Amino acid sequence: MEGSTRRAGRTVCVGRRGTSKPFSVSSTVVMTDNPQNLFAVNAGSNSLTMMSIPKDATSLSVIGKPAAIPGEFPNTVAASAKNGLACVGTTGAVAGISCAQFGKRGLGTMDNLRPFDIKQTTPPTGPTNTVSQVFFSTDDSTLFTTVKGDPTVNNTGFLSAFSVQQNQGAACLSTTDTRSSPAGTAVLFGSAVIPNNPSSLFVTDASFGATVLNLDPKHSAIVKSAQAIDGQKATCWATISSATNSAFVTDAGVNRIVEMNINDASIIGKLDLSANGDPGLIDLKAAGNFVYALSPGNGTTKAAITVLDVSGGQGKMKQVQHFQLDGVAGPNAQGMAVLV
Repeated sequence: MEGSTRRAGRTVCVGRRGTSKPFSVSSTVVMTDNPQNLFAVNAGSNSLTMMSIPKDATSLSVIGKPAAIPGEFPNTVAASAKNGLACVGTTGAVAGISCAQFGKRGLGTMDNLRPFDIKQTTPPTGPTNTVSQVFFSTDDSTLFTTVKGDPTVNNTGFLSAFSVQQNQGAACLSTTDTRSSPAGTAVLFGSAVIPNNPSSLFVTDASFGATVLNLDPKHSAIVKSAQAIDGQKATCWATISSATNSAFVTDAGVNRIVEMNINDASIIGKLDLSANGDPGLIDLKAAGNFVYALSPGNGTTKAAITVLDVSGGQGKMKQVQHFQLDGVAGPNAQGMAVLV
């Protein structure tokens, strides 16, 4: 975690990115329960750091020591306050899922890796054939993971679902998962559980656009509807706004934001942001009446955040702020969390 800054009534935390491509979601997550904490993966040291968020949210402090992860190249993390459990996805030569309990003193020991045989390297090559995102269901009973395939070599991606269990009064993750490869999908990436419909997920697919997946009782997924996005290069990150009850997606290669229906993935609107000079957008978060989108920087252009006002409802998003992160998160950034 590199730094944080206050913008548009929120605190935005961003992390510095190394030389690897940004091919994951939620490398940094905020837990807003009391106490408020932030979790960040450290890909270079194969570890997870837990931090406390004080009243002045720009002054983070580390709790305890970073927890060593049994996999290689961690790139995504999810935390559950209900379960006191933080789970990390690794996507290097040793790929999979590992979890640790956490509390006031920090992180416990990460448990044994639940492997994903994706035949990667450390650092990984991608963005195809890598772990995308780990995230909990709305009731925290299931940990989902999206894993990208590689259409060029007929390698199929999948959605993984591990159930949360109890072991002597403490939450832990099952050692076996349910995996499904919904027909027509190939490069599953950014995901969100659809509000008021916990058996449905909104998921981007970098090979065509986005899809709505339905889950059966065993958490196997099928495509309910899919939508191609014209001119897309890598539609990868997604967020759902409670203000509009719609999804917003970004493209690493196209500087625009697309708003989509969370019921059928149809396109509601597109906003061209090319005038602000960013090459494309990755991580994005919805908070209140705003959507925040991160441009990672590419060595020529600086990392920056674009803020959209979505208070007007569906189809009426507008840019209200654009600020560069030079001096806050360095010239390259990946991973963003918004604290309300």
